[in-house]
Amino acid sequence: MVEQAHQKQALDERRLPRPHHTRILTVANQKGGVGKTTTTVNVAAALALAGLRVLVIDLDPQGNASTALGVPHHSEVTSIYDVLVDGAPLADIIQPCPEIDGLFCAPATIDLAGSEIELVSLVARETRLRRALTGYLEEQEDRIDYVLIDCPPSLGLLTVNAFVAAKEVLIPIQCEYYALEGLSQLLKNIEMIKIHLNPELHVSTILLTMYDGRTRLSAQVADEVRSHFPDQTLRGTVPRSVRVSEAPSHGQTVITYDPMSSGALAYREAAAELAERGAAPPANQVAEAAQREDATT
Repeated sequence: MVEQAHQKQALDERRLPRPHHTRILTVANQKGGVGKTTTTVNVAAALALAGLRVLVIDLDPQGNASTALGVPHHSEVTSIYDVLVDGAPLADIIQPCPEIDGLFCAPATIDLAGSEIELVSLVARETRLRRALTGYLEEQEDRIDYVLIDCPPSLGLLTVNAFVAAKEVLIPIQCEYYALEGLSQLLKNIEMIKIHLNPELHVSTILLTMYDGRTRLSAQVADEVRSHFPDQTLRGTVPRSVRVSEAPSHGQTVITYDPMSSGALAYREAAAELAERGAAPPANQVAEAAQREDATT
């Protein structure tokens, strides 16, 4: 407990660097139950707690991300459905998260369940979220630093919209048997989106979740993922935790529900690593700086 208290204090005092531009990440894994929504809301909460401005877009009809962020999403609420299907401005539906300053949510309602069918006949059906998000970000006087998009565990038009709107993909992978099952198909789908709809899309981050340090299996899965994706996999892992599972039923992330828990600290460390990885200036700026240095020597 003393060690966790020191870790929490260090995290509380840490201010994460702002990215050079708004980073838009889709959190995806076509395998269900891997901690996708849990990762979305807790990474978002951790980034906001460290002083950044973060928007979560809930594209899952179940609305679990909205629930965890304490944002109303009953059927009468104007939601992301109205943005995608009716063309409502994104600014009209965004709500602040009551627990954490700087954290906002575009909620999902049950209406979203029928949107897959309704989107089929609409013009520019794959790019409706990107257009709405681009317009919203351009209007903001105080820039949003991170947008995290939580999507359903299937490749329908909602997930396609999420991939087209983002530049980065964050993949949570659970440290359990069959962890890599379906991952090759997910990567093929990302490549297909990249070729046909969004050439900037790439897998930037992989987070290992549900890690059980008592089992050899968790270590083996972690080693296998790191060997396949050494540059994308974050150093830290998120342990299996009852507190992480309990938090959404209280309308909270684990970050506010139990700040001292191992899950809360792990997600805050993961968010810090994610932010610090993205803080380096773009490659062209690095090249220009090198050329200026050469010119002066």
